[in-house]
Amino acid sequence: MPKLKRLWLVLACAASLAAGAQTAWPEKPVTVIVPFPAGGSTDTVARAMATQMQGKLNQTFVIDNRPGATGAIGAGFVKRAPADGYTLMVSSLGTYVIAPHLQKSVPFDALKDFDYLTVLVQAPNVLVAAPGKKARSTADVIAELKANPGKVSFASSGNGASDHLSAEVFWQQSGTEGLHVPYKGGAPAINDLLGNQVDYSFQNVNAVLQHIRAGKLHPIAVTGNKRSPVLPDVPTLAEAGVKDAEVYSWQGLAAPKGLPPAVREKIAAAAIAAMRDPVVAARMTEQGLEVVANTPAQFTAFQAQEFARWKTLIETRKITAD
Repeated sequence: MPKLKRLWLVLACAASLAAGAQTAWPEKPVTVIVPFPAGGSTDTVARAMATQMQGKLNQTFVIDNRPGATGAIGAGFVKRAPADGYTLMVSSLGTYVIAPHLQKSVPFDALKDFDYLTVLVQAPNVLVAAPGKKARSTADVIAELKANPGKVSFASSGNGASDHLSAEVFWQQSGTEGLHVPYKGGAPAINDLLGNQVDYSFQNVNAVLQHIRAGKLHPIAVTGNKRSPVLPDVPTLAEAGVKDAEVYSWQGLAAPKGLPPAVREKIAAAAIAAMRDPVVAARMTEQGLEVVANTPAQFTAFQAQEFARWKTLIETRKITAD
């Protein structure tokens, strides 16, 4: 056999073996980084996804919580990991599209350092009033804001969080101005809201659903482009007359940039199937979360769109992390 032909056969066999090795993923345990503490919304979604993928793929998926700096610490770790499919990340929009505009420096480039695989879930925020407030409509809230500019308090889980940015969008689009009161996390913000220490808050639906159902917090409007399935009687802000104020909190799955295409597609397909599983989907819906499970191309385009949107708002409203 001519040497050149033999060389081509060797190269072809090597390429075939490499492709086979790539598509054999996962051949060992997979680590899923969650850059927030255990027990929160992102952690809950990640564990539901990982458990389902583990069962379907017959391989171990380990959740590794690495909180800090609005997800930047965990995301920096993922950026530095090998792009082989064995280190993944489930995080919220805070890491992917907000922190890069608020923090002076983050250890990653959100537009270049990750392969975006799928948006797992999304949920609108809901504007809720403290128990002692009389407002029951968006018009009531706007009237109060206009009568007391800069004095009506809105709690959030922290500067730059989706509940804070929802308030900023609402004030911008309604021509009003409130008083932002940031907390270190959603739990203390909700506790003070329940205790009438603050007036209003835009909270993730799943975080306050139990308090709404118990009659402790009064829902005013949701920030989605349609009503929430778990709050069907609560109008959207658009229905209430405040246009272009749609905000969704969301969680997405990503990996270090440079995954082999076959591995990228296999991970995405497995994650999408996991979230669309009837048991998982029902559990998410019960919590007020909407399963998205879109494609890598769709998530990549969505991340870029969200990145640009929040950059503009943060700069226009002069929002800082302090």
